[in-house]
Amino acid sequence: MASLLLSLSGICLSFGGQPLLENAALTVSARRRIALVGRNGSGKSTLLKIAAGLVEPDAGDVFVDPAARVGYLDQEPDLSGYDTLGAYVAAGAPAFGDPSAGRRYMDALSLSPEAAPAALSGGEARRAALARLLVGEFDVLLLDEPTNHLDLDAIAWLEGQIGASAQAVVVVSHDRAFLEATTNETVWIDRGAVRVSGKGFAHFEEWRDALLEQEQAASHKLDRKIAAEEDWVRYGVTARRKRNVRRMGALEDLRRTRREARKATGSVTFSVNVAASAGKRVIVAEGLSKRWGERTVVDNFSIEIARGDRVAFVGPNGAGKTTLLRLLTGDLEPDAGTVALGTNSHVLTLDQRRAGLNDAMRVADAITDGRGDYVTIGGTKKHAATYLQEFLFAPEQWRSPVGALSGGERGRLALAAALAKPSNLLVLDEPTNDLDLETLELLEERLSDYPGTILLVSHDRRFLDRLATSVVAPAPDGPPGRWLDYVGGYEDMIAQGGRPPGRGPSPAKPKKAGARPAAATRTAQSKASGKLSYKDQYALERLPGAIDALDGAIAAAKAALSDPTLFAKDAARFAALAADLEAKEAERAALEEQWLELEIKREALEG
Repeated sequence: MASLLLSLSGICLSFGGQPLLENAALTVSARRRIALVGRNGSGKSTLLKIAAGLVEPDAGDVFVDPAARVGYLDQEPDLSGYDTLGAYVAAGAPAFGDPSAGRRYMDALSLSPEAAPAALSGGEARRAALARLLVGEFDVLLLDEPTNHLDLDAIAWLEGQIGASAQAVVVVSHDRAFLEATTNETVWIDRGAVRVSGKGFAHFEEWRDALLEQEQAASHKLDRKIAAEEDWVRYGVTARRKRNVRRMGALEDLRRTRREARKATGSVTFSVNVAASAGKRVIVAEGLSKRWGERTVVDNFSIEIARGDRVAFVGPNGAGKTTLLRLLTGDLEPDAGTVALGTNSHVLTLDQRRAGLNDAMRVADAITDGRGDYVTIGGTKKHAATYLQEFLFAPEQWRSPVGALSGGERGRLALAAALAKPSNLLVLDEPTNDLDLETLELLEERLSDYPGTILLVSHDRRFLDRLATSVVAPAPDGPPGRWLDYVGGYEDMIAQGGRPPGRGPSPAKPKKAGARPAAATRTAQSKASGKLSYKDQYALERLPGAIDALDGAIAAAKAALSDPTLFAKDAARFAALAADLEAKEAERAALEEQWLELEIKREALEG
């Protein structure tokens, strides 16, 4: 059995009289990789700080193996007292450590050892703290949002570091792909209590949903029991006074149980304020180029973005993603090339710094722009408090100052403020920062249903895979400033020849379908050819008939399988029919997907 390195038991902590953690527990053994998850404000970071010895609980026990070294990554590291970044990182190394490790970690995280800590951005300070933590060679790593401010290359590198290490890890992160890749156990903080799964985060959603369904069933059972007892009180025999007293006491106990039960936090159900539809062509860019000093950020980039497209921009920090976004929306003048926005375009931008939020303003003012307490969403007038409740803000919080909100609450408020304004072109720069997992899931659903066009920058690979219809990324082997446009999400980009994060330049290979050089985009291709190839045209004409034929075969197989006596009469035939049905349904799905791709291609060529 793995040796115990750290243990928390019976942990209780309250803030302002409200319980945050109640009888919480956490057990960390050697080589365990624990995902610590829960809603924003549920106490994840606080539990990590208790484990690190930085916060004293109201009650409970904290045990740390005397021989174990515990390292903690804070969200707001203190770099004061050091002249250079190299000195700050080196100070974290143990006497027995590798003296060259610090420089390797700083190189991997794009940090200069000679940089002055006072001049660093918040993201650079976080990366420096991560480098210092890794060089410390701790037995237990407590990581609070380690992927914040890391680009995809750095995230993949960190995944590799954790995977190759013998350290135990407890990690709080909103990056679902990172949690899936690095964890083998899940601890869920839910309404002050701690629930433990012996599986990694990849199984979390299924496990969580099953627990909530069980809880809902138990709640319904309790409600039925209370109703039965109330019925007995109203209509039961009154002569047996002692029994009446006992049953009234039992009824009061049941009511108290229901009253004191902390219900599951509601789901975000926010609305989106959509402006009138824009034209079919939302953005047409030809030959865009932009330089900053001697550095080429964008070189001869062309793209056509249609209404309803969801275009993601990915790449290392500093590659020029935000610059490209600003060029495409007309917020920045190119050095060369042209950009045309479609008719009736209403652009709404959500930047990663949440610059529109002022700490001194009321929360409601962020929604209404300071004009009263009401906002109009889709033609319906709503009070700011009502609208904010859709984003899980308590009714009284609408009067609170923005500065009193947590990081996660600020993220939700920025989304609420942005989506309250009419738009048909959303520009989202790291929209998933600081959002809890449930809010992320619903944000994906709402943006998938958004009838307008979306341009987004994100390092969340799951978010990109579930939302993006195309991905724009730096050319893996091209000169600086060259960007490629790939069909599909993040994993589709990699399958089409894009460079996976954390790897060097890709070997030379033929270009695959969907990967287009910037100067030969969909627009240029349509001008060059003007029509489908003979092979594609033949397939497009043949596929509907093949799909119809399969529909008939599938219907016949289902009709045969619907015979309730078939299995008893001929089990072998039943099995053969079932296998044939499954194969035909898979074949139909593949043909329909092929037809859809060709139809989209045909429409694009016809303009």
